[in-house]
Amino acid sequence: MSATTIVSVGEIHVEFVSHAKGCALSELASYTGPYPAGAAATCLDQAARMGARTKIFGGLGEDGFGCAMVERLADSGVETSGIALHDDRPTGVAFVSEFEDGSRSVISHVNSSAAEAVGKVVTGLPDADLLLHVSGASLGNAKLRTAILNACDEVVARSGRISCDLRLDADLMGNAKAIEALRRVLASSSIVFTGNGELGLLYPGKSEAEAVAALRAAGAHIIVFKPGEHGLVILDSNTRHDFPVHDVERVDPSGMGDCFCGAFLAMMTQGHSVETAGRYANAAAALSAGKRGPMEGNASPQEIETLLARHQTERMRA
Repeated sequence: MSATTIVSVGEIHVEFVSHAKGCALSELASYTGPYPAGAAATCLDQAARMGARTKIFGGLGEDGFGCAMVERLADSGVETSGIALHDDRPTGVAFVSEFEDGSRSVISHVNSSAAEAVGKVVTGLPDADLLLHVSGASLGNAKLRTAILNACDEVVARSGRISCDLRLDADLMGNAKAIEALRRVLASSSIVFTGNGELGLLYPGKSEAEAVAALRAAGAHIIVFKPGEHGLVILDSNTRHDFPVHDVERVDPSGMGDCFCGAFLAMMTQGHSVETAGRYANAAAALSAGKRGPMEGNASPQEIETLLARHQTERMRA
């Protein structure tokens, strides 16, 4: 077996971002794009930039948006042979506007686009030690859900590992089949990423400690509370790692969580400790928010190390 390859199956699309906060996509405003986007794509783009072996499975149209997306991922080092190109479906598109409180308004044209026509996955999985990363955001689409679950079964059969980013929202919680699929993925996941309040949605009536215990019982060895207002927390067996928030300018938080997952998994699959992976991923997420577009702020190891060194110097001077 060769070195670990991180693979992911999910929606790949482009995004147009409003420069006017609070417009709710209902007012005339300036937009920029097309920005390469999609949870799986953003995650693997960051992982590849950090030297990890990666392969993505998804669908794109044979149009300008699709060509730009493939070129971006390939330039970052992502293996793109798992992307199915379609001349009869357009590339998926989303329009995004942020509010002052950080919430977003989104109009998505992804369902019925090329994004859900993912093509063959199982026969295209690399002959390598595999880590399959699943984003809950992709489980809401029935066709992507089927492809993801098939990939999970194959990776488990090969004794590979699975990581899962919950990505729970009201739409996903209202989709019984998606939640059933998410629980099935979690039953095989050794690494679980979660955001503020998501465990309460998944385990209603349970305390956070009880929800963590339920994830542990399902097989999760590492539970990561992604960077939020109060910092980053990682639970690794009986060890807890806490990391402070990096004080950087936030231009666009879209893609921060997916960037974090990519950086963390890249470090882990290259033999680094959980603590080191957390430090680098925390810094990568902070850098991600500094540029408009989901993956425009994805960083190289050198950029991440520069931020870490700067903040270490600032702490020593304080």
